[in-house]
Amino acid sequence: MTSFLHDITCLFRRTARAAAVIVVAAGTAGAAGTAWAQEPVQGDIESGARQNSMCIGCHGIPGYKASFPEVYSVPMIAGQNEQYIIVALRAYASGERSHPTMNAISTSLSEQDMADLAAYYANLK
Repeated sequence: MTSFLHDITCLFRRTARAAAVIVVAAGTAGAAGTAWAQEPVQGDIESGARQNSMCIGCHGIPGYKASFPEVYSVPMIAGQNEQYIIVALRAYASGERSHPTMNAISTSLSEQDMADLAAYYANLK
């Protein structure tokens, strides 16, 4: 019986240590995530100008109507609010907003890419 109690005690100690490691790791990851979230990415207009080839085909043509998945007027985004563009791209990337082309393009963009494109388009008039 003593061996059994010893085994249970050792198992309990190992489990407690493992749980402590998980808690510390989760706290560290949470703190890192919080620090990252508090530092907004700054958009670079010139970088956005170099990346806009996937946008300009639809958003750069006055009065353009796309026919996929249905016919609709494509919004002109030149001069649009920078934060609005970032929020819209994030919503497409997460699936909160739905459009096949925008979903595919936005999921290929990093946070920096989104900020750069938003800075570029916000500064066009």
